[in-house]
Amino acid sequence: MFYDRAVRIIGDVGLSAEVARSVAGKAARTIKIGTVYPATTGVLLGFLARIGRKFPDVALHVTSGSTSDIIRGLENGQISLGFIRPVENIGSLRFFSIAHERYLLAVEKTSPLALRSEFAIEDLREEKIIAFSRQNLSYSERYFSEMFETHGLSGNIAYSCDDTFSLVSLVSASLGIGFAPEWTRDLPDRNFELRPVRGVDLKIGLGVAWNREDPTASRDEIIDIARSLARPGR
Repeated sequence: MFYDRAVRIIGDVGLSAEVARSVAGKAARTIKIGTVYPATTGVLLGFLARIGRKFPDVALHVTSGSTSDIIRGLENGQISLGFIRPVENIGSLRFFSIAHERYLLAVEKTSPLALRSEFAIEDLREEKIIAFSRQNLSYSERYFSEMFETHGLSGNIAYSCDDTFSLVSLVSASLGIGFAPEWTRDLPDRNFELRPVRGVDLKIGLGVAWNREDPTASRDEIIDIARSLARPGR
């Protein structure tokens, strides 16, 4: 409790300094970006490049973590702007959606399974499944955990991992199959294919959040750059 309060106080002090600089007409010295990497692989590069060109004299600091980690950082002033998954209660923060990532079945490229254009849930009963670890309890992890249990596939889980890159690496090593976000199709030298599964249509959102009291994150130029990343129709 003491540590959490101390971090919040230190964050408030730093935020107060930035507020004073903003009132005095001085530019912020650092823009702190939080990201749920690797979900932001498709948008972060363009965003950082445009921020760097727009504010060449400002230092950029990028940190990664879970959505809850980033929200706490936004609330205590340690992060200026965060790329997060949508949450039911975002408190006093502001948020807008920029994309929705669809999850598909990843199969090793030379596997006979890769010859099929789509699957049914029943087709997975004889396969070893690679799943995200339940310990993180993110929306996607809960969804797939419940789906595997509903369809009697929990016993097929042979490997687990904490992130998407590890999952597709295990699939590429021919150790099993797993559900991966659609953006992994753009990974260089990938050794897997993505296929739809009937009855599984998971789309997880990605958006941008900021603290309305943070003078850095609330600047129109930065928010407009983030808004420009929104993908039409997604």
